[in-house]
Amino acid sequence: MKIKQIVALAFIALGVLGLIYGSFTYTSETHDADLGVMEFSIDDKETVEIPVWLSVGFIVVGAGLLVFKKK
Repeated sequence: MKIKQIVALAFIALGVLGLIYGSFTYTSETHDADLGVMEFSIDDKETVEIPVWLSVGFIVVGAGLLVFKKK
């Protein structure tokens, strides 16, 4: 497989995953406090929404790379 086909399939896969899941969540540690023997930390849960237009765009670009071949 050529590198162009691999990139196209990766774009299509990312677009489909974006449409299926729509968002992803991650946890980031934002504050730490160390008071002698006691330690405190605050974990913030962040959610990132994936726009539908971005997912569709990835699919269209990936399909375009597969369909339009340079001679």
